[in-house]
Amino acid sequence: MLNIRSIDLLMYDHRIIERGLDLLQTAVSKLEKKKKVSTEVFEKLIRFFREFADESRHGEEENHLFTSLEIRGIPREGGPIGVMLYEHDLGRRLLRDIEESLHKINKDPEANKDLIVTSLKYIELLRQHIFKEDSILFKMAEEILDDDVDKRLVKAFKDVKNRVLGSGDHDRLIRSLDEIEKLLK
Repeated sequence: MLNIRSIDLLMYDHRIIERGLDLLQTAVSKLEKKKKVSTEVFEKLIRFFREFADESRHGEEENHLFTSLEIRGIPREGGPIGVMLYEHDLGRRLLRDIEESLHKINKDPEANKDLIVTSLKYIELLRQHIFKEDSILFKMAEEILDDDVDKRLVKAFKDVKNRVLGSGDHDRLIRSLDEIEKLLK
């Protein structure tokens, strides 16, 4: 039987989130070139990032991984966990700002510019955040989490996904990226 580690699950999710970021980058690039992009593209991306990246993925970290790391001596304040929590909050604010700009798109001439600028900030934040987790935090976690804790984390992560996304919704959100890709062609 294949033994999947908790960090492998988190890193796999990062690759999916990066695909969403690539699609957001494509949408923004089209807007920068004054090409039309359906608001549906941004609505679907907002939903993907909110449900998959934030509620599910960040929920797994905030409610389970970070607690396990703290118990094993990695401080919440003044260390990598505190930085990750700050960036999670910043990402939530930027996502709300993207959504707000999208709602104003037909009413305010500056909304298009705001949508572009805020989306680019969000993309940069998440790409840097993912890099920090993959190259620093997750390496620390692999060194200090024993097999029993890791197995509990794998189960907890699956429980979070099922609770937040529901059965099958993980796959639905991934399929939504395929739909977005088609809308951007």
